[in-house]
Amino acid sequence: MGEIRVGKYVILDDRLYTETDEWIKLEGNTAIVGVTDYAQKKLRDIVGVQLPETNREVQAGETVASIESVKAASDVYAPLSGRIVKVNDELALSPELINQDPYGKGWMFVIEMSKPEEKERLLTPDKYIQTIKQREGL
Repeated sequence: MGEIRVGKYVILDDRLYTETDEWIKLEGNTAIVGVTDYAQKKLRDIVGVQLPETNREVQAGETVASIESVKAASDVYAPLSGRIVKVNDELALSPELINQDPYGKGWMFVIEMSKPEEKERLLTPDKYIQTIKQREGL
C-alpha cells in the first residue's frame, strides 16, 4: 500500500474511489467502504455518524449513511450494489476516528457485492487524484 499526496490530501493506491469521495477496498466478493482523506478534511471535526443496518440491500449510488460535523452534514453513498454485511460500530462512540484514520479505523461498512461488474465504474487512484486536482485548482 502506497500513499500518494495531492496537496494536503492523502490517496492510497490500493483502493478505488467514487466521485462522491468514498473509498473502496476490495476483498474477494466484499468491499470495505469509508470516506476519503479529502472528504474528512472538508468536513473537519466529525461529531456523529449514522450507519446503515446490517443485511440491508443497497443499490450503487443510494444514500446509505451520513456524517455530521460541526460544519455540515454529508451523505455517504453505496459505491456498489449488494448487501451490508458489517458496520463499524466503533464510530457510534468515536466518530472522530474518521478524522484520525479515514483509511483504517475510520472505515464505515462492508458490502457483499451482488453486481461485481460495477467496480469497473469506480475511479482508479489516478482518476481520483485528477478529480481532486480539478476541484482544488492544483
